[in-house]
Amino acid sequence: MLGNFSYANPTKLYFGKDALSFLPGELARYGKHVALVYGGGSIKRNGIYDQVMDVLKKAGKEVTEISGVMSNPTADKLKEGVQIARKANVDFILAVGGGSCCDYAKALSVSVHYDGDPWDKYFLKMEEPDCEIVPVGCVLTMVGTGSEMNAGSVITNHEQKLKIGHVFGEEVMPRFSVMNPEFTMTVPQYQMISGIYDMFNHICEQYFSGDDDNSSDYLAEGLMRSVIHSSRIAVKDPKNYEARSNLMWDATWALNTLIGKGKTQDWMVHMLGQAAGAITNAAHGMTLAAVSLPYYRHILPYGLPKFRRFAVNVWNVQTEGKTDEEIAREGLSAMESWMKELGLVMNLTDLGATEEMIPDIVKATIILNGGYKTLTTEEVEEILKESL
Repeated sequence: MLGNFSYANPTKLYFGKDALSFLPGELARYGKHVALVYGGGSIKRNGIYDQVMDVLKKAGKEVTEISGVMSNPTADKLKEGVQIARKANVDFILAVGGGSCCDYAKALSVSVHYDGDPWDKYFLKMEEPDCEIVPVGCVLTMVGTGSEMNAGSVITNHEQKLKIGHVFGEEVMPRFSVMNPEFTMTVPQYQMISGIYDMFNHICEQYFSGDDDNSSDYLAEGLMRSVIHSSRIAVKDPKNYEARSNLMWDATWALNTLIGKGKTQDWMVHMLGQAAGAITNAAHGMTLAAVSLPYYRHILPYGLPKFRRFAVNVWNVQTEGKTDEEIAREGLSAMESWMKELGLVMNLTDLGATEEMIPDIVKATIILNGGYKTLTTEEVEEILKESL
């Protein structure tokens, strides 16, 4: 471990089939006026909405609903939510849904008491909140983002063709998250596998950086093996509780900042994927899947020892009679086979991207990454074209 760091995570997790039973105790800590944030209505069809509302009513809460949060929540939707929350004088935000709802709730939490444009302040200028922050809690219904235990929030602005993430401080992290794996079992297969790759790539972004002997990398390898194993079971048997619970736990630990400690980190796949997502509005995990392999194959010669380690320790590639580069490339081939086995989208074309969109995606990537650290603009353009 070569880096200097501090680590704290204030989010309390309630995990398992009885997790929702702890919600009343948590709600008692906060004020009477609750904003209930959720998506397109699936929680009403699967019964989760009724369960949560029953708890809120018994807790004596006055509930204001902010529904219709989309899979890539927008700056316009954020402004709408701010107006609703202000009118209701909310003092607590409860997100019920997947990562997008959790992301949205955190963006809302720092915007309710801010008088200016939250998109400009938090996502363009990357400033920190200097106003009162409304506390957030989450009831998770889809896994992948890890938003239930981190301070990240990703918002899309279609007019500006940008999708930007801001990682706030500890004060914006959810105060608690309710995690019942059964709540994830009605998510459509497409969304499930998108979330699976999102969590896997979160680990990769922190893993493929540096070659020091870092404890975080050993944790990352274990998490990746768990994701691979459980994903294969879940795809064939989506109701398998053990597999779904492991994936839920993997996703949380993939991005609660633990495995990134003491390391430099890359995140270029996310910059490329988010830039593509801003243009296509495609599912986040699918955009990551589409750009990952072209990017990794491009940088493999520069990080050969780590890619070799990835092949051996994660994919069990046999080394006898092979060069380090052959071992490393076999590891990426094993990863590609697994991705196809899950049914991931492997190119941007299938997500609606065209070659004419490449300049806009390159431009968005530059803005997101603040200028390339290791790649030229021409290299990024080449990688994106290979992703089509």
